[in-house]
Amino acid sequence: MDHLATASLTSLWDEVSGTQPDPDLWVVIATLVVALAVVVTRGSWRIARNAITIAHEGGHGLVALLTGRTLTGITLHSDTSGLTVSRGKPHGLGMILTAVAGYTAPPLLGLGGAALLAAGRITLLLWLATALLVALLVMVRNAYGVLTVVVTGGTFVLVSWLAGPQVQAAFAYAVVWFLLLGGVRPAFELQAKRSRGGAGDSDADQLARLTHAPAGVWFFLFHAVSLCSLIGGGRWLLEL
Repeated sequence: MDHLATASLTSLWDEVSGTQPDPDLWVVIATLVVALAVVVTRGSWRIARNAITIAHEGGHGLVALLTGRTLTGITLHSDTSGLTVSRGKPHGLGMILTAVAGYTAPPLLGLGGAALLAAGRITLLLWLATALLVALLVMVRNAYGVLTVVVTGGTFVLVSWLAGPQVQAAFAYAVVWFLLLGGVRPAFELQAKRSRGGAGDSDADQLARLTHAPAGVWFFLFHAVSLCSLIGGGRWLLEL
């Protein structure tokens, strides 16, 4: 029995960590077009932005834990806003890194996903994404947030277990393109909102108070990370 269990685990690990063939170039281009359409179209972006919020708040939470802070909980709201609460020193490097992690998390996740896809690790990407969503679910503290994460994670599970290799590849590329492209838009949206007198307690404003550097410096960082991730990740996905 132990031998069979070991063999099964070994086989599962080989399947997850192994490489899969790259999809045809037309599939890569098609998923790029679909992701771009979702990001630039107001109606679809309004819904899909929930996934960016999950990555944003997950970034806050992960870095809070990595810097020694105590993660209290995460809430995700139907207006695609979110809040991550952690306990620890209200200033210092840990707090700064936690604040920076929000707007930089989606594009950096996209960049990491692009690296995995460039290496042919489609299954590994799907499983890692599922694991991160399960870990995030434990910390979500409101019903809408739980629903959003469960639906997103359930989609990854269904694709990972039931879909064929071609569908898995197309789904993985669409997700990564969406993170890369969708990671660019929120910082511009925040700047526009602040220009109208809103979002006075944004991540950029918190960072300005923590570091005494103008909020514009942090917007520049957010834009630089998202655009560089898009360029670098796009080159990997298109094999340029």
